[in-house]
Amino acid sequence: MSETAPTSENNPLLRRRVPDGWTDLDTRAVDTVRVLAAEAVENCGSGHPGTAMSLAPLAYTLFQRTMRHDPADPHWAGRDRFVLSAGHSSLTLYIQLYLAGFGLELDDLKQLRKWGSLTPGHPEYGHTKGVETTTGPLGQGLGNAVGMAIAERHLAAEFGDIVDHHTYVLASDGDLMEGASHEACSLAGHLKLDGLIGIYDDNRITIDGTTDLTFSDDTAKRFEAYGWDVARVADGNDLGALDAALTAARRVTDRPSLIIVRTHIAFGSPHKQDTPEAHGAPLGEDEVKLTKQNLGWPSLEPFHVPAEALAHWRRALERGARLEAEWQQRYDRYRAAYPDLAAELERRLAGRLPEGWDAELPTFPAKDLQATRAASGKVLNAIAPRLPELIGGSADLAGSTNVVFKNGGDVAAGNWGGRNIHFGVREHAMGAILSGLALHGGVRPVGSTFLIFSEYMRPPIRLAALSRLPTIYVFSHDSIGLGEDGPTHQPVEQLASLRAIPGLTVIRPADAAEVVEAWRVAILHRDGPVALVLTRQKVAVIDRARYAPPNGLRLGAYVLADEGKGGKGGKPAIILMASGSEVELILGAYERLVAERIAARALSVPSLELFARQPQEYRDAVLPPAVRARLAVEAAAPQPWYRWVGDRGAVLGIERFGASAPYQRIYQELGLTVENVVRKAKELLGG
Repeated sequence: MSETAPTSENNPLLRRRVPDGWTDLDTRAVDTVRVLAAEAVENCGSGHPGTAMSLAPLAYTLFQRTMRHDPADPHWAGRDRFVLSAGHSSLTLYIQLYLAGFGLELDDLKQLRKWGSLTPGHPEYGHTKGVETTTGPLGQGLGNAVGMAIAERHLAAEFGDIVDHHTYVLASDGDLMEGASHEACSLAGHLKLDGLIGIYDDNRITIDGTTDLTFSDDTAKRFEAYGWDVARVADGNDLGALDAALTAARRVTDRPSLIIVRTHIAFGSPHKQDTPEAHGAPLGEDEVKLTKQNLGWPSLEPFHVPAEALAHWRRALERGARLEAEWQQRYDRYRAAYPDLAAELERRLAGRLPEGWDAELPTFPAKDLQATRAASGKVLNAIAPRLPELIGGSADLAGSTNVVFKNGGDVAAGNWGGRNIHFGVREHAMGAILSGLALHGGVRPVGSTFLIFSEYMRPPIRLAALSRLPTIYVFSHDSIGLGEDGPTHQPVEQLASLRAIPGLTVIRPADAAEVVEAWRVAILHRDGPVALVLTRQKVAVIDRARYAPPNGLRLGAYVLADEGKGGKGGKPAIILMASGSEVELILGAYERLVAERIAARALSVPSLELFARQPQEYRDAVLPPAVRARLAVEAAAPQPWYRWVGDRGAVLGIERFGASAPYQRIYQELGLTVENVVRKAKELLGG
């Protein structure tokens, strides 16, 4: 076989435009990506070879010539960020991480999609070095990238041009079809978010066929309407045009940039190029061989990587070391000139909390009527001055969710130092942007909306949990207690739905005092997202002189009141448990049962997840196994409670939609009253 790749003159499939200074070795390095993509999917038996093959020149240009990164130090603070929003084409990233020297080995590519490998089907943050975010569900990466770029601009406003990197995001046709991309890119354009460079892989192929079936948007006009700078590269193999477009995009300082690159999926494959078959399935053993021959590949042996091509790729290590050393010299001068700023930046990037961050947490008098959403706003603004890394906002509901940083200023073009992000009515994008903020580091994101609209955020919430990101969600209007807005806005199944997400900690505090503790837990928790679920209606602050202190919230469930047999601390006859505003109901029922000499115990259960993490000894002390009469009360779907009430217990919840009426009437009509709790308790006791 020929050692030199065919030219366009003798093989029309291989149209290449090579810039000055581009050698046969550069071409061989690019073709290494194409061959490895085809072989890895063939070896695995499933996957997406075609996009990685067509994007090989772009990936090579990005990782070898454009992006500022150091493969030996993937977490270097001064690096450019790369987001593969088209996560199905994971090999576009994995092959670069192998060839450029990030730590992946050739054997890792051979283990693509296999149990325990570093090369899962879609890139996973925290699992593989060099992967900046978990992608796969299309559109999410675009939102992540917007969040990363906002974080970079925000930190640069406070700490100066020592923070000056770019965020690159590679998107597919599918990314641009998903509604999340419209929300995120609209907001980025509105904010004139410079430093964000999008690359659209215009290969015109989806799983079902060509994009003629479903997608006729004029993408350039769409992004121009958003306010983005838009450029085109007519041929994804025109290496000079790619280099020039990326260089020009870096010079744009007043808006985000989009580069539309026309590519040919499975480039080099004689029979699969430009076909849907190359999108999500192996090319086939014979076609892989023909592709190698078509590219002039020097060997038919599987996973053959020419030594000279690998050495050429590994020049990225030398380049990266030089770039990081240059930046470190700049940072050393910065630290010497601005020691306090440098120390603060290092603290934030490390995620360390300052001493005394919770010294000004408020207290609330007993029996004071306070909606937990209102209490949350007061707590947030008590800690905000001591935690300047907190940043966020709402989906056009700041006045209702009370997530407003007083005197924090608004994030806007020209005012990147603000702390209040106005996401607009864009819950889906908000969720993805919050994740991007957290992924960037140096900021702690908070986002809010009504609990019912968490439905619009489920994909990014799920990915945040999968990635174990320390995002904080504030969901107000948590139940039928919001009243007159009616069943369209009254959440019923949402609590159960959120609790079903592995790694998400849901906290529904009973009163303002528990809100304080909920925020304390949320700030201290770094191993995954936290959702604070809060009332619209006012609830009385529990008298902590009479009942247990609220710091039991950190344990997920705790004994508020106990009148067991033989006096307090004895074995109760029945256990009442609730979260949120319904704790008020079980306390009322507890008092009535005790007055009738029925040994009862009342539990506040603000977080089923936190309780489940406690040692068995603690859980048994709170819920003695021998006490089978248990009643859980919550104005929501009952499913999550059955684990805790057992087969002899019951759940007083809601298994229908709500209604439009004052909330007191709705609670009464649906049986969420002290009287009904007492009746249900006696039924369990056989009375």
